[in-house]
Amino acid sequence: MSGFLSGKDEFNRARILEGTIKVFRKEGIGFTMNDLSHELGMSKKTIYTVFRDKESLLYTMVDYFFDSVKKDENEILQRADLPTQEKLRQVLGVMPVSYSDIDFGSIYSLSNKYPRVTSHLRDRLETDWETTLSLVDQGVAEGVFRPVNKIVFQLTFEAAIERFLSDDTLKKNHIHYKDALDELTNLLIGGILK
Repeated sequence: MSGFLSGKDEFNRARILEGTIKVFRKEGIGFTMNDLSHELGMSKKTIYTVFRDKESLLYTMVDYFFDSVKKDENEILQRADLPTQEKLRQVLGVMPVSYSDIDFGSIYSLSNKYPRVTSHLRDRLETDWETTLSLVDQGVAEGVFRPVNKIVFQLTFEAAIERFLSDDTLKKNHIHYKDALDELTNLLIGGILK
């Protein structure tokens, strides 16, 4: 994909990314570019003018997802009506609305076929923790949270998410990704409350 997109290409890019969410919801990670083309009513040739292949599309989807998470996090942080512990709970458990009914349990199959996408997903998961950890500091200063090793807190969350996405354990146990994320968040918040 080129660095600069025309207005039409940018429109198509957004349309393709939103269509990918819909196809992923229906077909899982095994969706084909034909599935996407059919969903969008757009030729594969047009899709390939924006994304050179499925891997580049999935790579961009990682950023699209995390950018949506960041947008939702910022909205949570702006809410003056939420106490610190609730802000932290919502930030850790944020799931953009358009992704809320997607079961991310099949993401584990990415690692063999698309290792670059898996690596990018891991990088995005492991970066940009400043806001979250500042909420922990704020809660400690307010006396809501006990002092906690923030590195251990972060690593615990990251490791659990990576495990959720690394195999089919959640699926085998009939646990939806969003439910697992909510339970993880409750365990972490409960573990640091004073």
